Amino acid sequence: MDLVIAWRNLWRNPRRTLIILTAMVIGITSMVVLSALSRGMIDGMVDNAINNLVGHIRIQDPEYRVDPSIIRRITHPQQLLADITPLLPPGADIARRIKVDGMLGTSREHVGVIIVGIIPENETGISFIGRPVHQGRMINPDESGDLIIGQALLERIGARVGRKVVLVSQNQEWENVSRSFRIRGTYRTELAQTEKVYVFVLLPVLQEMLGVGEGVTEITVHLEQGKSGKDDGLAELVSALNTKIRDSGYIAENWRQMLPAISAYLEMYNGYMLIWFIVVFIAMGFGIVNTMLMAVYERMREFGLQRAIGMRSSRIVRMVMVEILLLLLFGSLVANGFSLFLIKIVFGSGIDLSLFAEGTEMWGMSRVIVPALSLWDLYTANGVVLVLGLLVGLYPAVRAGRFTPVEAMRHL
Repeated sequence: MDLVIAWRNLWRNPRRTLIILTAMVIGITSMVVLSALSRGMIDGMVDNAINNLVGHIRIQDPEYRVDPSIIRRITHPQQLLADITPLLPPGADIARRIKVDGMLGTSREHVGVIIVGIIPENETGISFIGRPVHQGRMINPDESGDLIIGQALLERIGARVGRKVVLVSQNQEWENVSRSFRIRGTYRTELAQTEKVYVFVLLPVLQEMLGVGEGVTEITVHLEQGKSGKDDGLAELVSALNTKIRDSGYIAENWRQMLPAISAYLEMYNGYMLIWFIVVFIAMGFGIVNTMLMAVYERMREFGLQRAIGMRSSRIVRMVMVEILLLLLFGSLVANGFSLFLIKIVFGSGIDLSLFAEGTEMWGMSRVIVPALSLWDLYTANGVVLVLGLLVGLYPAVRAGRFTPVEAMRHL
């Protein structure tokens, strides 16, 4: 009975109810949609970072990050792979690489690059180089004199697919070694800066060029899980790997350890969202209090009459609180439906930020942001509105319960 009466009381003044519902829909929708866009932006940053030759787990010499030279290499990777493979979960992919600083030279200029030796078939689904090439074709084991460079680097040096270039690096004796390669294809990534840095050749070719036998500088593991919010157990897996390879002198790190800035941002993100939800609600809460106070004072004679016939003030408070609860629930329902429509239909294909490419690249963001709706964000936004809405609604409800018959008679 209280629900029916409360629902009818809400629509005694449809204009006022629709105004506060509109404010609630705008407020909750802004919370949910903006949190989905922010979550999509973060997921894009994490994906770009992981696919940018980082992987979910990387095993390497502990001094390599400080001194990225070929002397900081894994000399017997096959033995190391045999040790770690039984510990990895099903679906894990492994890639061996050599990554060294070098110089790419043409007849007109020389450019500093990072030379990466890869096994192309092992990179599929692990890094950006495993995707289809932009121009030309991927290098294959039968053509040892080919390489792949970024489209931005190709344009920078003014070359074209099919031209020859020279790569120069240092071997384990600190001597400069060089070899000519033919540009077989180009790749594209979300970040143009990446295209200007990495040059890819076959791993056996680079091993021969540097004279390191079967040595590699890193072993990268890509898991089926591991994105932001989906990396449960990653720290435990890394700990188990480190225990297994402790005597080898190498170290395993997860992507959060290799990318501390992004990891810290992820840790603070939920706090940022909660603060944003509260700020939006504060603006919306004033509207709820103002609207309910207007409704309470307009019904002063009604409340006075109810008190005169013996209704307790607690019953009046409960009735007003039920009205506020129905208002909050109905507003949340409409706002959630509108939010899902915007996220899945309007913004479902992503928001193209190509016009702001330089800014997005600086932060490691994708050029296209696809909203990612999180149940945590959805529940938090609605929970904040429901809980705080009931709290701010206590004032007009208590005010209604304090009206006396004598006070109501003064407003006849």
